Amino acid sequence: MRILLFSGKGGVGKTSLAAATGVRLAELGYQTLVMSVDPAHSLGDCFDLGGELFHGRTADPLQVADRLFIQEVNIQREIKRHWKEISSYIVSVLRTTGISDVEAEELAILPGMEELSAMMYINRYRRHALYDVVVLDAAPTAESMRFVSMPTTLDWYMKHIFPFQRSLLKAVRPIANRVAPFEMPSDSYFANIQALFEKLEGVDELMEDPQTTSVRLVTNAERMVLRETQRAFVYFSLHGLTVDMVIVNRVLPAEVGDGWFADWRRSQAAILLEIEEYFAPVPVRRVPLFRDEVLGLERLRELANVLYAAGEDPAAVLRQERPYSFHKRDGHYEVRVLLPFAARGEVSLFKKGDELVIEVGTLRRHIGLPTSMAALAPARARLDNGILTVELREEVQG
Repeated sequence: MRILLFSGKGGVGKTSLAAATGVRLAELGYQTLVMSVDPAHSLGDCFDLGGELFHGRTADPLQVADRLFIQEVNIQREIKRHWKEISSYIVSVLRTTGISDVEAEELAILPGMEELSAMMYINRYRRHALYDVVVLDAAPTAESMRFVSMPTTLDWYMKHIFPFQRSLLKAVRPIANRVAPFEMPSDSYFANIQALFEKLEGVDELMEDPQTTSVRLVTNAERMVLRETQRAFVYFSLHGLTVDMVIVNRVLPAEVGDGWFADWRRSQAAILLEIEEYFAPVPVRRVPLFRDEVLGLERLRELANVLYAAGEDPAAVLRQERPYSFHKRDGHYEVRVLLPFAARGEVSLFKKGDELVIEVGTLRRHIGLPTSMAALAPARARLDNGILTVELREEVQG
C-alpha cells in the first residue's frame, strides 16, 4: 500500500490538491482512499457533496467515483469505537470538579485522539489490503507534526511508563479509592490503552519507509507561508519521513497582466526562486491560480491535469533518500547531508540565523535546524562517500 501525506499551512489549498491526486490515481486504476485528518474537514465540500444526504456518511469510507473513496475521521464516532473506556473515565473525573456533562464530554477529547484514530485506520487498511493508495489530507503543519510523532511517543510510553503505572494502580487502587475525591482508573481503562497500542503496531515503520510513505508539502509563494513550509520540511526530516515533492499553489498565471498585480508578480518570482534553491534536490511543482473555486469531480480533474503530466503516476516514488538527517553522537549534534557529486575542497558552509548554508561551487543548500540545534555553530565537517557530516557545538564565548 502506498501512502501520500499532503501537509501545509492552513488555507494553502492542500485539500484540493490531495483530492485531485486521488481523482488521478483512481482513473489510473488504483483502489484509492482520500482520508482527511484535519479536524476542520473540507474534503466532502471539495467533492461538492453538500446537503443532508451526505451528512455524517464520510465518517466511514464513502465511494464518490469508480475506485475512489473518501473518509473524514469523526472523533465522536471514534470515541464510541475505540476510546470509550478512556473517555468515560476522563468525563467522570471532570464531573467531580463541577463541570457540566456537556463541557466534560468536550474536554474529554484529548489532543492526539484524532491522529491516533487515523493511524489505526491506516494500519488496518494496510493489513487487510483494502486500498492500493491512501492519500492523507493532513491537518495544518503543527498538528501534522503531532500526527507523525505520535507512534514514537506512544511506543516510549507503553514500554517505560505504562507497565509501572498499571501495576502501581492495581496495588493501591482499593486504598486510594477510599480517600481520593474520584475513583482511580479501572483495569479496563488500561486494557483499552493496550488494545489501541496493538492496533498501531508497525505503523511507525510504515510511515518512515520511503517506498511506502511520501510527504508532499503544499505552500504558496508568500514569505510567511514559505517559512512555515521550511519548518515543516525540517520536522518531517527530523522524524524520518521523506518529502518527495513541494507544490507551490496559486501562482499568478502569465495571462494576469493587470498592473495592479505587478508587485505580487515580482514578489512571487523572487520567492519561487528561493523555494527552488531551498528545497533542492526535492522537485518543486507550480500550480497556477484558477479563475474560480475548485469544487466537484470535473474541476478536481482539471486541477490534476495541471499538477501531473499526461500519463504521470502520482503514486510513483520520486525520492527515497532523505536530503539530510539529524543525529546526536558522543555529546554533540551532527547534520548529515547527501552530496553525491561533491569533491573535497569545493564545499564551504556557514551559519545564517537558524539555517546551515552549504555551498558546492555555484549551488547552495539551505538546511533549517531544529530548535535544539539552532543556537549551535559548525565546529568541523568531513566528506566521506558522498555524505557531508557537519558537527555542531556550542560557540565558545570570549
